[in-house]
This record gives sequence, structure tokens and C-alpha cells, in this order.
Amino acid sequence: MHTRRSSRSLRTGGILLTAALLVSACSASASTGPSTSATAAAEVTLAALPEATPAALAPYYGQTARWRSCGVPGFQCATLKAPLDYAKPGAGDVRLAVSRKKATGPGKRLGSLFVNPGGPGGSAVGYLQAYAGIGYPAAVRARYDMVAVDPRGVARSEPVECLDGRKMDTYTQTDTTPDDARETTELVDAYKEFAEACGAHSPGLLRHVSTVETARDMDIVRAVLGDRKLNYVGASYGTFLGATYAGLFPGRAGRLVLDGAMDPSLPARRMNLDQTAGFETAFQSFAKDCVQQPDCPLGGKGTPTAEVGRHLKAFFRKLDAHPIPTGDADGRRLGEALATTGVIAAMYDESSWAQLREALTSAMKDKDGAGLLMLSDSYYERDAGGRYSNLMPANAAVNCLDLPPAYGSPEEVERALPSFEKASPVFGEGLAWASLSCAYWPVRATGEPHRIEARGAAPIVVVGTTRDPATPYRWARALAAQLASARLLTYEGDGHTAYGRGSACIDSAIDTYLLRGTPPAEGKRCS
Repeated sequence: MHTRRSSRSLRTGGILLTAALLVSACSASASTGPSTSATAAAEVTLAALPEATPAALAPYYGQTARWRSCGVPGFQCATLKAPLDYAKPGAGDVRLAVSRKKATGPGKRLGSLFVNPGGPGGSAVGYLQAYAGIGYPAAVRARYDMVAVDPRGVARSEPVECLDGRKMDTYTQTDTTPDDARETTELVDAYKEFAEACGAHSPGLLRHVSTVETARDMDIVRAVLGDRKLNYVGASYGTFLGATYAGLFPGRAGRLVLDGAMDPSLPARRMNLDQTAGFETAFQSFAKDCVQQPDCPLGGKGTPTAEVGRHLKAFFRKLDAHPIPTGDADGRRLGEALATTGVIAAMYDESSWAQLREALTSAMKDKDGAGLLMLSDSYYERDAGGRYSNLMPANAAVNCLDLPPAYGSPEEVERALPSFEKASPVFGEGLAWASLSCAYWPVRATGEPHRIEARGAAPIVVVGTTRDPATPYRWARALAAQLASARLLTYEGDGHTAYGRGSACIDSAIDTYLLRGTPPAEGKRCS
């Protein structure tokens, strides 16, 4: 996913697991039939690492953080090192950007609280400085040093680089619902060009940006900061990172909150199909709300949800044939790909629904695509000057390394299309084709689906939202069932992730856990 920064802002920290074009996300699914090796949950369990630190890693664990000003009042920054390849610690280093805001008091300091907003590819340092370090509850910030580490390959930690801004503009406008062989070839060529550019710019790093390696990096930072255990709040993909840490280092797992949880046991095909269904669930909630509003361009009161979806799909088809102006300084017009991404961006938070209605009204009635383009740009982290953050390259790099590709050819995607379109009549086709991107990645996957049990870890809080578009609620239930010490906390509502999104019940339960170590009661549900 992508760290969206539109109306949903940095408040929730949810990130992009799968984008309309680029993001293969931790996903890439779509079962084409009953349970098979490509769709069934894994039975392999992530094994814990030895508790003793290997001698070859001692220099990394023994580093000293040299803190300096970040240029952001109240925050400090440092750069630490980790081995590029944990199997060969002497073969080179990767530099990790770390930031913190020290506990403000009063009250006894509880140590460091690491935060990660997800992605993969979201900047944890940016999230800390723009939101978590100033927006988390005062009681939490009083007792913890708030800490963030940009994962290897992300933002300030030796970012993966691929296409420049102009080529990214072309890439994000590529048609992801090909109608014929020519358009299919164009889409495949776009995936290949992106992958080749990543390979050319970051050849060595691409082999070492896995979630397991990033989790091991966090353990080095934990040790350098002097914490006996890691305390952590992770959102979206950040839950996979946090759960991986607990699986590798169960004895060092402190108070872990995994909000908007992922299920690490699923293969890429299954994950993407589940996520496609999640976006359909979110769209249905939006559609039901939309037709109750006087400015809904997709229908009026009483319009069935399925018909609302058909209206939107028909609008996408019109844009596919005839893109509309946006007023963009670089001359971009709004076609189906950018419009779909803009709508998906608004599915992450119900507070964006009014903005989406306005953007759709302008596009459908006035042929002004500026509003939907703005939502799409926020999703891709493109600024007004045409520059993209490295969110999308990092997202692809991590996802394509963590799991084998969902599909190896356009023919395989075509066979899977019925499953995707059944899961989401509105988004299914585009998300099916998006799952092909890792097929052309220049580096073979090193990860496989696996369970995470983390036996011996302290209580871990797993949070799931019942109508979450990007991390379906079933994933939270699955992760909670895998983790030996998990407590599932359920938010009955819309949007991606739950902490800090307006539910006093959720916030109180998590704050109590972070401050006192007391997890929510078994089966606790909030609204």
C-alpha cells in the first residue's frame, strides 16, 4: 500500500498493499479454483533465531548512536549500520536512518516505542515526525521515547530507485485493464521497464530488502538504544514486520500492537484475491452512504449498491476510451488507471468519502479530472513538481522479494479474471492485472508463505477492522490464531486500521496495553 497523505492524512498510518498498477503489494492473489499449493495457507512456521548474538554481528549491536538535530523541533536523528547480507556480515553495510523524540514525562519512562506506518515502503521517520511523535496520546508520549527506523531501501535508508518522475507519470497511466493483445503487450512492457530500471539503479540492494532482514535491523536498533525488549506499534504491512520480529525474537518482544493485520501464511494469489474482496466491501459501504447524500453522482436514494458499482465501472470505461482534462501542469489527463487509483485511495478512510463524491461529480458532470488526479497523486506520493517518493519502488522491491510472484504470464492472469471480477465487479479486473508485475522482477523471491507463532512472546495485541479495504478482517483473525500469545481486538467499522481513528474504545484499550501491559479482554469488540 502506500502511505496516503490526502484527506486521510498521516493520522492512521495505513499503507498501500496493492495499487492499481504498480503495487504488487504484499499481495498478488486470486485463486483460480479450490485450495492448491498456490492458494492454501502455509504450514511452515517461522523459526526463532538463537538468543545469543553471533560474534560476527557484535560490532553492529555494539554501535553508539550519535544523535543530531533533524531540523524538526523536538526530534533527533542518527544513522546506524546493519549488514547488507546477514549471511555474510563482512560483505558490506546498509545505512539505517533513525529518528526519535524523547519521552516528555511525567511518569516513569517505559523505554522506546517503535512505530511503522506500513507499505511496504512507507517512511517510518516521516510518519514519526509528521504524526506519531506529536499526535499519539500525550500519556504514551510522556512515558516512551518515540522511535522510527526507515526500513532498508526506504526513504532515508538507502532508498531503492527506479524510474524518474516523467517515466513514473507514464507508468502510472498505463492501462491496467487491457482490451486486446496490443494493450496487454503494453502493460507487460511497462512492468518490464519498471523492473529493469530498479535492477539497474539498485542491483545489490534489491536482494536484501526482505521483511526478515528489516526485522533483524530493528533488533540491532533496539540494542543500540539500550532497550531489553522491543515495544512497537505497526500498521498494515507494519503488522507483518512486527509479527516477523516477534517470530524471530520472541523473548525480546515487548508490547506489540499490530493494527490492520496481515496473514503471513497466505501465498500471493490468495492475498490479492482477499484484498480485492476487501476493496469491494469498502466500496459497498461507500455506495450505501453515497446514495443517501444529495451530491452523489452515482445514484440517488434507493439505488442498489450493484447499480452504483455499474455506474462507476461504466465511467471508468468512458475514461479508458476518452481521458478528460485535469489542468495538470505536466499535461496529464485522467484516464481509467489514474481514476481507479483515485477511487481506491478514498476507500482507506470514510472521512475521504465526501472528497471522493466531489471529485467524481466534477469528473462525471463537468469533465474535470483534477479532483481524482489529486487523490491518485496522494496515493502514489507524487508532489506538485512531478517528483515521486520512493514508496512505489520500495513497495515492489519488498513484495517481490518476500513472496514468489502470483502469476508468470498474461495467460495465467486471464484464467484468474473471473475470480477477481467475482470478488469485485468494480476493481477486480485491474487488481488482477496488477498482480502480474512481480513476474518480471530482476531478483528471485527469497521468502515463502509461513505461519508465525512467536511462542514465548509476551501478549501481543492484533487489531482488525471489520470492513477494512486493504487488510481484510479475516487476516487479523488468522494472525491472532497463529500467534501463541495474541489477543484480537476488533473494530466494527469502516476504513483501514483502527488506532487513532476516532474510536475511544479502541484507543483506550491500546493505550492501556501500552502503558500498563494489560491486553484487552479476550474477544473485545469496539465500534
